[in-house]
Parts: sequence; C-alpha cells; structure tokens
Amino acid sequence: MSRLLNTPFLPSLSFPTKIRSSVPGYRVKPRTIPIQAKIREIFMPALSSTMTEGKIVSWVKSEGDKLNKGESVVVVESDKADMDVETFYDGYLAAIMVEEGGVAPVGSAIALLAETEDEIADARAKASGGGGNSNAPAPAPVSSSQTTATSTTIEAVEKKVSVLPAVTASSVHPASEGGKRVVASPYAKKLAKELKVELAGLVGSGPMGRIVAKDVEAALAGGGVQAEVAVKDVSVVAAAVAPGVELGSVVPFTTMQGAVSRNMVESLAVPTFRVGYTITTDALDALYKKIKSKGVTMTALLAKATALALAKHPVVNSSCRDGNSFVYNSSINVAVAVAIDGGLITPVLQNADKVDIYSLSRKWKELVDKARAKQLQPQEYNTGTFTLSNLGMFGVDRFDAILPPGTGAIMAVGASQPSVVATKDGRIGMKNQMQVNVTADHRVIYGADLAQFLQTLASIIEDPKDLTF
Repeated sequence: MSRLLNTPFLPSLSFPTKIRSSVPGYRVKPRTIPIQAKIREIFMPALSSTMTEGKIVSWVKSEGDKLNKGESVVVVESDKADMDVETFYDGYLAAIMVEEGGVAPVGSAIALLAETEDEIADARAKASGGGGNSNAPAPAPVSSSQTTATSTTIEAVEKKVSVLPAVTASSVHPASEGGKRVVASPYAKKLAKELKVELAGLVGSGPMGRIVAKDVEAALAGGGVQAEVAVKDVSVVAAAVAPGVELGSVVPFTTMQGAVSRNMVESLAVPTFRVGYTITTDALDALYKKIKSKGVTMTALLAKATALALAKHPVVNSSCRDGNSFVYNSSINVAVAVAIDGGLITPVLQNADKVDIYSLSRKWKELVDKARAKQLQPQEYNTGTFTLSNLGMFGVDRFDAILPPGTGAIMAVGASQPSVVATKDGRIGMKNQMQVNVTADHRVIYGADLAQFLQTLASIIEDPKDLTF
C-alpha cells in the first residue's frame, strides 16, 4: 500500500531549557530546543509510476474520527484503479481539505492528522487559513432575485422528487443494472458485508453512481439513498428529463482518460513498425471447444501461445526505456487490454509461459473482475512486458495497436473467420483464419525478429498440444 503520511511534523513551538555542564564552575547559557507540534499533513499519494494527480472517491473516515495505524482513511482514484490508502500513524482526522470528487496533484495536502484531540482545533484553523486552494476566487455575491430563483428551483425539485421517486432513482445511475457488477468503494463493500446489506439494490451517491460508505449506512437505517440524493444534486432531475450525452458539450478527461492520453502522446516518440501474419485457427478452435467447460478462456489460450513463442524469441519480449540500451526482461508477463467504463486498462498475466492454462484462465477471470471494479493493484497492471489487444469478439478482422510506453511490442488480434484457401494438394478448401498485426519498437526489434516470432506463434496455434501442459 502506498505511503500516506511521509512528512515531518508541522511548524514547531520553542521553549527555553537549561543544560547542566560537567565542568565545575562553568555555566552553559540556556538554549532553545524545538518541540514540534503533532499535526501532520496527509498527502495525495503516488499510486503508480504514471500518476500525476488523484481523485478522492470517498473518505472512509470523517473529521474527528480516531485513526489507528494501518487503517484505511480514504479511497483514491489513480489513473488506473481505485485504492484504499492507509495511515501509518495513530491520531485523529482533524480536517479534510479535499472533499469527495475533488482532484489534487500528487504530493499535495488533502487532509490534516492530529495526534491528540487537543490539536484538532489548531489543525482546523490551519486548514481554513492556509489549506485548500488559496488561489480560488471568492464567491460572487448572490442577489435577492437569484436567491428567489434558487429557492423556486429547489421547491420544484422537491415536488418533482416527491411525485416521481421511481424516475429520480433510476436517473441516479444505479450501481447494479440487471444483475451486473456492483460499483462500490472498497470500504463500502467491506461495510456492507459486515452489516449484511445487499449492495445490488442500492443507488450510489458517489461519482458516476458509485456506492460509498454513507449509502450503506443509510440503507441500514432504513432510508437508503432516495429523494435526499436527488434534492442534493439538482443535475439528477435534469438527467431524468434528458438522459444521454448532451451534444456539443465539453467533457473533461477522467483521471484514467488523462493517463491514456499522456501515454499515447509519449508513444509517438518511439520509432515503430508493423508486421502482419495470417494464422489458421481450426486446431485452436477445436481445443477451445474441448476444454471450455473446464473454465478455460480464449484470452488465456492466446496469452499462453504468445508467451511460449516469446520464450523462444526473447528480443521481442525486451524493452528500451532510455534510448541508449535495452533490457531482456527476465519474466514473460503478458498484458491484455480490457475496456472498462471511462477508459482502458491492461491486466497482466505474470509468468504466462510457466503457468498452466487452467490456472491462467482462473487468474484472468479474477483480473478482469478486479479491473472492472477498479481494484487492480499496481503490480497487476504495470508489469507487462508484451501486450495483447483483441477486438476479434467484435467481428473486427484486422487493426493496428499503439505501442504502450516502456514495452517492446504489442499484438493486435482480429476475429477468426472462415476463409477459402488452397490446400497443399492443389484443391480449394475452407479454413478458419485470423489476422494478427504486431507493432514493435524498431530501436530494439527488427523485421526479421518479428517474422520469426510470428512463424513460431503460428506453429503453436496451428498445433496447440503444448498449450495444455
């Protein structure tokens, strides 16, 4: 878990003290020894190597709550996942400086921690005096006509909520739709389990309809999240009236979209080239049908075949980071692109060449579930040495993928489709074939390297007996 508190105490108080000398008759002048105030800043942690800012998903603790070392304090959305952040000190959460939904740069203060209750008032005074965004403009004065209009709007909203509770609830973006996955903060899930509250029926009040701890507590109290949420956020009513995307609107990037944007721009600095290959998949399709009932996925089969081919061509599994040298990676970690709400992430199947296909399939399902719940740990998405991107399930027959920074190659996999081919004896036949296109860093990997790698991959897929061992 990333470090949450890593600063010395804040400005100290000084008291004079006398120090005795061991030399008779010699008096030492009183000197000042600093005694530090026990208030610490809680910083926005860096949860990944590419993270520059983080978004507060939910505060697990409230102002004034006592904290014990190792307890979760806040859930932070990084560029790839949501993570619980723990405190490394005992104390009291004195002041929250960045509220839920707020964004702060890595290393900036998001809250203050007081060691004792006596320091809470001082910490809050510091937060209100110098914390937060001191450059924020003062709110403009509200005219009486604006006040009247606002009051009228709120009354209308309240009436609408009371008359149409069902419509309002559906517009709050339920965290569970039709029995699908539940979008909830880690602490909310933990709390729901402890209190035996069913998350599937709750409507989240967090960002994008995410269920947070206060939703679980409200449900336990019997009220759930109902009209109160809609009144709190007037935009909910607007969503009920005009659902969908507002054409012509400008939408800022989410944290994940911002990270993807930066990575894609960074990749433009790498000289890449592309090589395509056609692979017959009849034998692989037959194997998949045979072992699918045992929980094996096609993604795991493709990752396993790729890993076995990479083991024979280590240069394709290498990477160049500084422009002056490259590394033959010691492990074959196959990252696979997964589309999730609001972005893209690449869960990593580590040591894919050494793990059996059944364990690899179970691991892949686990990673996908965690990815869609935004619960992947950094080592589960940033340790890939080779990347797969598969759009075959959408019927895409071929495409090119952009090379992720820090890796040597990425392979784009198209759909397996029936094709008319000529057999070795000169006849015409039908075979299932798929197109794969590899994008590679030309500073390290050359055309002949990719050609030989793809020949090996094709031989493994067309005779997949080694995939089940």
